[in-house]
Amino acid sequence: MSQVALSASTNREIGSRPVRRLRAEGLIPGVVYGEGVTPLPVSVNAKEFRTAVSGEQGLNTLITLEADGTSYTVMAREIQRHPFRNTVSHVDFQVVDPNKGVTVEVPLHLIGDAVEVRHADYEVDQQAFALLVTARPDQIPTHVDVDISDLTVGGSIKVGDVILPEGVVAAGDHGLPVVATRAGRAAKTATAQA
Repeated sequence: MSQVALSASTNREIGSRPVRRLRAEGLIPGVVYGEGVTPLPVSVNAKEFRTAVSGEQGLNTLITLEADGTSYTVMAREIQRHPFRNTVSHVDFQVVDPNKGVTVEVPLHLIGDAVEVRHADYEVDQQAFALLVTARPDQIPTHVDVDISDLTVGGSIKVGDVILPEGVVAAGDHGLPVVATRAGRAAKTATAQA
């Protein structure tokens, strides 16, 4: 995984008015925090930030944040958005160690065709659209594929059943369902008539 460079300024004022001025100038207020780092208020260019996190990795992109002569390896964590405009109004940058695991959310993509489920007039019910995983920043996948080809009526695929790339471990409860099945309209009608 390649790192994206982003420049930041550390000379921003704290408070509502200065923050509104920053946003009007096309800047996003934020804070850099993490192990061994005193929380540092920063501001970044909104367009540059959007470009940095618009790649394949999205918010899991590893960013080299240049803040007034100091370089931090960070990931964008908490992002606050304006309620109506949907623009980023604040971002938290967490300092990460590229050699240690971090816990992130990765999108789930269903692949394959659950033929048996379809022929029984049942439907595939995707119950999770993202998976919490722990991996080194350079091993975070862009997404995780879940093959539903072997899914049967009444069956499910749980977090522990999902095949993950090497170096990636599922975080959280391994018994939670990711994909299940449910009766489709025709199957419900047949059950009601029986």
